[in-house]
Amino acid sequence: MSESLVDGPRRVDSAKRTWLIASTCAGAVGGVATAIPFVSTFEPSEKAKAAGAAVEVDIAGLKVGEKITVEWRGKPVWIVKRTPEEVADLSKHDAELADPQSLRHPEEFTPPYARNEHRSIKPEILVVIGICTHLGCSPTDKFQAGPQPSLPNDWPGGWLCPCHGSTFDLAGRVFKNKPAPDNLPVPPHMYLSDTRLLIGDDKKQA
Repeated sequence: MSESLVDGPRRVDSAKRTWLIASTCAGAVGGVATAIPFVSTFEPSEKAKAAGAAVEVDIAGLKVGEKITVEWRGKPVWIVKRTPEEVADLSKHDAELADPQSLRHPEEFTPPYARNEHRSIKPEILVVIGICTHLGCSPTDKFQAGPQPSLPNDWPGGWLCPCHGSTFDLAGRVFKNKPAPDNLPVPPHMYLSDTRLLIGDDKKQA
């Protein structure tokens, strides 16, 4: 009697193991069969983009004074086409900025090709991540120059973070004595043509 009680569970366990092995092998074979066509037609998914896949953007229709927003790594990336006057005026308020030359944490916030007065590859096209470096809020557009609520009378145009009042100029540079410690980050990017940008990859960028 005692022997049959011991042997019984052993026989059941053995049967279970056989069933599990068979099921696993069948699943593996099925996985291989369906993986081939999936891989052959693979394109970056939303999950892949969120993980860091580069995003190609057509800026042919971007007009002077306009901004478009794309998503890269789950973050908003702003692409702004500044007027020639706005680009020329960037140097006029350097004394009011916390890091006008983008020398603070350059590797993290400003790639080499954007360490200039306009913080961009092409002077008129700004590419920045639209997240305040204070607590991660998204600043609001305040492109119009001049006195406005919550802004100084000599406001040159840029962005205002509504959470704690940090302000950024049209190069994404933070003004002095604000909660945000750094300029808006410039993501890795490069031009594939005059009208196509690749956000998230700059390996071919000189």
